[in-house]
Amino acid sequence: MSNVYEERATMIAARDLQEFVPFGRDHCKHHPNALNLQLRQLQPASELWSSDGAAGLVGSLQEVTIHEKQKESWQLRKGVSEIGEEVDYDEELYVAGNMVIWSKGSKSQALAVYKAFTVDSPVQQALWCDFIISQDKSEKAYSNDEVEKCICILQSSCINMHSIEGKDYIASLPFQVANVWPTKYGLLFERSSSSHEMPPVPPRKPLPTLFSMLHPLDEITPLVCKSGSLFGSSRVQYVVDHAMKIVFLNTDPSIVMTYDTVQGLHSVWVLRRVKPEEENVVLKFSEQGGTPQNVATSSSLTAHLRSLSKGDSPVTSPFQNYSSIHSQSRSASSPSLHSRSPSISNMAALREKNSQASKVFITSDVCGQKFLCFLVESQLQLRCVKFQESNDKAQLIFGSVTNIQAKDAAPVEKIDTMLVLEGSGNLVLYTGIVRVGKVFIPGLPAPSLSMSNTMPRPSTPLDSISTPKPLSKLLGSMEEVVLLSPVPELRDSSKLHDSLYNEDCTFQQLGTYIHSVRDPVHNRVTLELSNGSMVRIAIPEIATSELVQTCLQAIKFILPKEIAVQMLVKWYNVHSAPGGPSYNSEWNLFVTCLMNMMGYNTDRLAWTRNFDFEGSLSPVIAPKKARPSETGSDDDWEYLLNSDYHQNVESHLLTRSLCLSSLEASEMKDEEFSQNLSLDSSTLLFVHIPAIFFVLHLVYEELKLNTLMGEGIRSLVDLLVQLARDLKLGPYVDHYYRDYPTLVRTTGQVCTIDQGQTGFMHHPSFFTPEPPSIYQWVSSRLKGEAIPPYPYLPGICERSKLIVLSMALYILGDEGSVSDEASQYLSRITIATQKSQAEQEENRCSFKHSASVSSLAERLVVWMTNVGFTLRDLETLPFGIALPIRDAIYHCREQPASDWPEAVCLLIGRQDLSKQACEGNLPKGKSVLSSDVPSGTETEEEDDGMNDMNQEVMSLIWSEDLRVQDVRRLLQSAHPVRVNVVQYPELSDHEFIEEKENRLLQLCQRTMALPVGRGMFTLFSYHPVPTEPLPIPKLNLTGRAPPRNTTVDLNSGNIDVPPNMTSWASFHNGVAAGLKIAPASQIDSAWIVYNKPKHAELANEYAGFLMALGLNGHLTKLATLNIHDYLTKGHEMTSIGLLLGVSAAKLGTMDMSITRLLSIHIPALLPPTSTELDVPHNVQVAAVVGIGLVYQGTAHRHTAEVLLAEIGRPPGPEMEYCTDRESYSLAAGLALGMVCLGHGSNLIGMSDLNVPEQLYQYMVGGHRRFQAGMHREKHKSPSYQIKEGDTINVDVTCPGATLALAMIYLKTNNRSIADWLRAPDTMYLLDFVKPEFLLLRTLARCLILWDDILPNSKWVDSNVPQIIRENSISLSEIELPCSEDLNLETLSQAHVYIIAGACLSLGFRFAGSENLSAFNCLHKFAKDFMTYLSAPNASVTGPYNLETCLSVVLLSLAMVMAGSGNLKVLQLCRFLHMKTGGEMNYGFHLAHHMALGLLFLGGGRYSLSTSNSSIAALLCALYPHFPAHSTDNRYHLQALRHLYVLAAEPRLLVPVDVDTDTPCYALLEVTYKGTQWYEQTKEELMAPTLLPELHLLKQIKVKGPRYWELLIDLSKGTQHLKSILSKDGVLYVKLRAGQLSYKEDPMGWQSLFAQTVANRNSEARAFKPETISAFTSDPALLSFAEYFCKPTVNMGQKQEILDLFSSVLYECVTQETPEMLPAYIAMDQAIRRLGRKEMSETSELWQIRLVLEFFSSRSHQERLQNHLNRGLFMNSEFLPVVKCTIDNALDRWLQAEGDTCVQAYLSGQPFEESQLSMLACFLVYHSVPAPRHLPSIGLEGSTSFADLLFKFKQLKMPVRTLLRLAPLLLGSPQPMVM
Repeated sequence: MSNVYEERATMIAARDLQEFVPFGRDHCKHHPNALNLQLRQLQPASELWSSDGAAGLVGSLQEVTIHEKQKESWQLRKGVSEIGEEVDYDEELYVAGNMVIWSKGSKSQALAVYKAFTVDSPVQQALWCDFIISQDKSEKAYSNDEVEKCICILQSSCINMHSIEGKDYIASLPFQVANVWPTKYGLLFERSSSSHEMPPVPPRKPLPTLFSMLHPLDEITPLVCKSGSLFGSSRVQYVVDHAMKIVFLNTDPSIVMTYDTVQGLHSVWVLRRVKPEEENVVLKFSEQGGTPQNVATSSSLTAHLRSLSKGDSPVTSPFQNYSSIHSQSRSASSPSLHSRSPSISNMAALREKNSQASKVFITSDVCGQKFLCFLVESQLQLRCVKFQESNDKAQLIFGSVTNIQAKDAAPVEKIDTMLVLEGSGNLVLYTGIVRVGKVFIPGLPAPSLSMSNTMPRPSTPLDSISTPKPLSKLLGSMEEVVLLSPVPELRDSSKLHDSLYNEDCTFQQLGTYIHSVRDPVHNRVTLELSNGSMVRIAIPEIATSELVQTCLQAIKFILPKEIAVQMLVKWYNVHSAPGGPSYNSEWNLFVTCLMNMMGYNTDRLAWTRNFDFEGSLSPVIAPKKARPSETGSDDDWEYLLNSDYHQNVESHLLTRSLCLSSLEASEMKDEEFSQNLSLDSSTLLFVHIPAIFFVLHLVYEELKLNTLMGEGIRSLVDLLVQLARDLKLGPYVDHYYRDYPTLVRTTGQVCTIDQGQTGFMHHPSFFTPEPPSIYQWVSSRLKGEAIPPYPYLPGICERSKLIVLSMALYILGDEGSVSDEASQYLSRITIATQKSQAEQEENRCSFKHSASVSSLAERLVVWMTNVGFTLRDLETLPFGIALPIRDAIYHCREQPASDWPEAVCLLIGRQDLSKQACEGNLPKGKSVLSSDVPSGTETEEEDDGMNDMNQEVMSLIWSEDLRVQDVRRLLQSAHPVRVNVVQYPELSDHEFIEEKENRLLQLCQRTMALPVGRGMFTLFSYHPVPTEPLPIPKLNLTGRAPPRNTTVDLNSGNIDVPPNMTSWASFHNGVAAGLKIAPASQIDSAWIVYNKPKHAELANEYAGFLMALGLNGHLTKLATLNIHDYLTKGHEMTSIGLLLGVSAAKLGTMDMSITRLLSIHIPALLPPTSTELDVPHNVQVAAVVGIGLVYQGTAHRHTAEVLLAEIGRPPGPEMEYCTDRESYSLAAGLALGMVCLGHGSNLIGMSDLNVPEQLYQYMVGGHRRFQAGMHREKHKSPSYQIKEGDTINVDVTCPGATLALAMIYLKTNNRSIADWLRAPDTMYLLDFVKPEFLLLRTLARCLILWDDILPNSKWVDSNVPQIIRENSISLSEIELPCSEDLNLETLSQAHVYIIAGACLSLGFRFAGSENLSAFNCLHKFAKDFMTYLSAPNASVTGPYNLETCLSVVLLSLAMVMAGSGNLKVLQLCRFLHMKTGGEMNYGFHLAHHMALGLLFLGGGRYSLSTSNSSIAALLCALYPHFPAHSTDNRYHLQALRHLYVLAAEPRLLVPVDVDTDTPCYALLEVTYKGTQWYEQTKEELMAPTLLPELHLLKQIKVKGPRYWELLIDLSKGTQHLKSILSKDGVLYVKLRAGQLSYKEDPMGWQSLFAQTVANRNSEARAFKPETISAFTSDPALLSFAEYFCKPTVNMGQKQEILDLFSSVLYECVTQETPEMLPAYIAMDQAIRRLGRKEMSETSELWQIRLVLEFFSSRSHQERLQNHLNRGLFMNSEFLPVVKCTIDNALDRWLQAEGDTCVQAYLSGQPFEESQLSMLACFLVYHSVPAPRHLPSIGLEGSTSFADLLFKFKQLKMPVRTLLRLAPLLLGSPQPMVM
């Protein structure tokens, strides 16, 4: 490298100088824990020692000990924002004593403490570390894992980790840690080797020294290293070498640098996950030899081993070591290193001992080459090793070592440089290993270099500001006086080194100096000064203006690396000199600098000499010039005369009055100039001028694609034109002239380049004589002409690439253009060496082809988002270029796919979809619709538990009436009831009170039954506040008696009240309250325990609350410890609730721990010898059902066997098992059914159990089989209470067995099993079966024959056997037919029960479907039963039986209409609610209110599913035998009534307007898949509505015309829709422009379109800007209407513009293309400017031309034919007018004065300047070829138009242009203007 400019002392000014004090230090003083710190202020140690006298010394010694305790340290890093956007500030982690303080600061805000941690023992180290939370422990899982950002605090015995999310971990350390390092994968620990550790005796293996920890919860495991030898065999082992110390660890690339203290050797290792095979090697390896203790440690290694691999040769394995770096280059100074004798090598080791690298970092130079640098302080050297990644990224290849003299160093990442502190105290900036220059720090004296120099130069900023001189002079005139010749200076500095380190005295004379450099972040770094203070400085950036940055990047890309580095170094020195340029003069500075480097003399060039530089220019690099003489020169005078100041003085009045003659600056004429302007060919960049010119031209074309860079383009044109002229590139000059006619004069100053020199110029292969033009390229593609590929610079011309590829895709329809790597449309410009960067660029843009994309438009849009193109980028594209892209977007907006990612939806402007996509990624939490009712509002009225319902949605679903309020009134149980009893005269007062209380008792039966229904109504409607307990409304069993409203109470003792009457009611109340909690709520174990009531009487409610939490899935969060606690209390209800809840939460998981929990409560599952536990009967029942739930659908053999036996469990001796046996048997049957749910005949491995036969026997009776199995012993002795004998007690076992059969054969359509369940058809057999069981049999039979169920009354009747149908009495007849052999009572009871069973099966079959015929059929039967009840001979059937059947039918009706809130069903429920006397008992009320609850399930948001699991749950919940009173659990455990939750599924779809965030109506079109009963059909629904079950649907579509269409395709899978429904069913929709919502305008008569139909012709006039708010909520459009479309008083000619704006606005809004508004206006403005002949640049004409070409392009025409109904993208009337107006304007000009101009241009003669711009417009608009193409076709002899036409064919000139040129070319007098 030439030392020409190396020694020229250039200075770089540091910016933003400020004193630095770690922020934590100050905070520590005021921290409450900081008492000990206040004993002394922290002073630098130097001051401590300076105190005099003995007393002072003792004092300071004490202080030192304190100071030892309070070691402080800190580290800084670049700020990390939570969201991930760019932030520019530092974060500091400060450690002192027991405290760690993490503070953040930013440019806009002062430093602030972010977190402070205080721990128990002194902190040894604190660091940031990102742990990877990975489910899959393999290497490849790392790319996309989530990261847990943590801060780790190391103490002597443990390490604390705190994650940003707020999780705290603590891990104890099994050894003393010397150091902790954060790695890419977790933490790395270095064990401190204690000195007294014994050298290992041969049998013992040494302990590992390095350990790792992958996640705070993982174990600390040893590190494995794989070191390769030279011969390629590699050995895997633990790292056990004590001599190996880590000196540096980096995460990307993931490498570790270690230092071997014995050998004095630095090595680099790569760090990665260990592979399973390596892990096995190590584990086996340690098991062979070694003590048991050692085996133990190794067996505790889980899969978290890490491996370090090392090897000397890169060949052996891809993971081998990258290289070994010796801390001394193997030089003559240490021959002993390689000698074999031990003693000498020990010496060598001693000598090397202190040369461990004290600082290591990775830096890269401005061309992206990376260096690993390490500082060896003892030798004052910084060693830099160049390295690069191999192509497969698996290896690093290390290069040679370079030494730089340095005392300290730090990288400056932001600008790819590093700061080096030389031994002399100078700060020098290097990029890689190239020296850039000294850093000048204002306010710090520069260390004077030579001691001998008597007059040290005062270094003040003023010094560099001398009188302004022409730049090139400045560039050479550095004051070199100060420096002696380079050689003695170097000799001096070496002397200086010695003196510095021998005596400190020399420095004392120098005052403060820089002592070290630390904490580099971004481009800021801290300097520690010798007096203990610290200063933070910022190193300036390479360039601040975008234009200069882009140009530099392009030039850097094209030049060879060494030259690029030199060029950048020179530029950086010019740019960052003290008092450097301000923003706006940066470009001028850049041009001057660049042209100087190319060999121009910028002072002589007319347009560069007048550059006004603000601020001074420090003398910088330039060709070597003679030293300026002291006396000055003529140039100074010239400079003055040309200055602005001189001009001002000349024009001043005073000058005139004094008659001073004006001084003419000796302006040479251009001709004179050109003679002496030649280029200096010896300069750095002279050879590369063509290459640089070409890349700058590409940058120019790239900038044309960004409308915001207009100013930059104009600056760039000047430079390009100058270069183009000098390189004699006529086509380029012409190209620039056509773009910027006013800036580019046809003639100009030319610099000559010697012919001899041109040969030296390097003309690159990619240079084209024709200028590449992006506009021209697009235009040709639109016209369908072939054109060579467009050249582009990877990484710089990204927009050009994007435009070219998108045109290829969308206009040419080439789908491959965006997917394959090398495209035929782009030619990439490369230098061979730059390959890797280009590859990276390609990979970034490769297109991940998603299957869902069909049309070209969709492919284009999806591809653009993948490349990272956003709406903002689209807005900065010129409108003509953007048009095809906007057209594609317009296409996609009409019919998008529902599963596109959020970014695509944003690009096409569908906020509804993007919001949906964004909500979809959120964790389940509160959704938009969850109503936030402030808790305080409801206090005045008593809480009835229904306040949290979402009123907004319910008022949309049921908008016509107040049915919701009515339901609320029917289901509330918190207010006293009205007890209305008339006091007859004969009643005494006392009797009257008893009468009232008896009446109240009747009413309370109803009140106690309400909570179950209320739970259904409020299902999942509330998100609890985690700091408040859940409000449980109280169950109010008092009454009020009118007229005086006196209170009636049951506890007065006047009548007998059953004991424990309310216990189950309050249990249900607790369940109802708990079920309000939505499954998505954030609650945890602590909150559940926190809700535990203080009073014992509330325990039942809490038991219910626990069950509810299980049903909504939250009970899994409850700690096992708490579960155990609750169960040991022995409270029966709590156990029931808890067991059922836990089982429901673990539905079908076969969870072992839960199984154990349940087994304790079921004697049959315990080993026969176990102690008899006294488990309450109901708890056993709950546990049995729990087993069924946990093993649901698993067909687990052992469980099934036990449950089968339990159905017929005989009554035991004593009292056990004697009471309520029916419910136990039923539970066992239900559980068995669940375990084998739907498995039918293919029960694997259970054929020997004969399940169906056994169940049949239980159902019809017969001899008890011999009990096989474990529990024979228990049942030897018969019961003392019940005489059952050997036969099965059918009354006990039948229901369970029947339902078990139904569930096992559910939906299997198995005829043979179904025939067992037929109702008996002879009178004799009928007498054997309880009529109630006929209901179950009918139900079971229908469920098995699922597909035969038909929703009509004929089918229902077909289930009744013939004998019953013929002889059954119609209940309306008055007299009974008498018959001897028929028992009428039996027949009629059998009849009603069979009908009820069939109805119930109908309910199951059509649950949640709102099937109309099913509804009509069931409603008819319900009405019938109601009439039977009041019929005179109802007593034959028995009112109880009729009530039961009515309740069953009502429940079936509610199942079919679940969630729909049907009015007719509601009326039935309300009627039955009012009936309280007579036969109406607790159970019937329970049934009626359950029906009401189902009808409004979840406030209309939920419906029932008909999956197998749901049917099983509903069978448990709706078992058709209702309790007789509130404590009755004999036949069926009441708690099971709540299992309906497992069948409920969210199916409400709520459209939410994306602009207002409120629910609204929208029309849906639902398409059903075809089935055996119906074809594929479509149905229209008005949402919000309950959807049918998803498996029945094919697709759902939001239909227009009011809302944007949206299609959810379910054939691809229902996951997307399910996630929407589970989040409250929010589906975002967006109103189209001009439409009103259905709420505001139900009939659609008020929309804007409706108004304009009437007066179609005067469309624009009829449009009032005020009405625009109806169509759009876009504030920009509203204000446009406000300011540009409202007429004012005296408009005059502006009226026409107003009308135009109004109609354009109307057009844009009604066609839904508001984004086209700017394009319309730009076109209009351009035409007006052309009319006034004021076009200074032609880009707008280009755009209009592109727009016209797009609309006439073939691809567009084809699209229009394919989609005839498609809205027009731009108004069809607007474009012809535009075309016509432009043609007219140009033709008028042509006729007036243009013809001569055009002729002159074509023949290459000069023409007058005034016509420049119009001529350019004409050439661009008509695409006239450049004159250089004309001679080739020989125009002279042409005589006719046809002749011309033929000749011009090869130039691809449009005919319309030829028509205008023909007159000129043929020489006929008048032009043929058409």
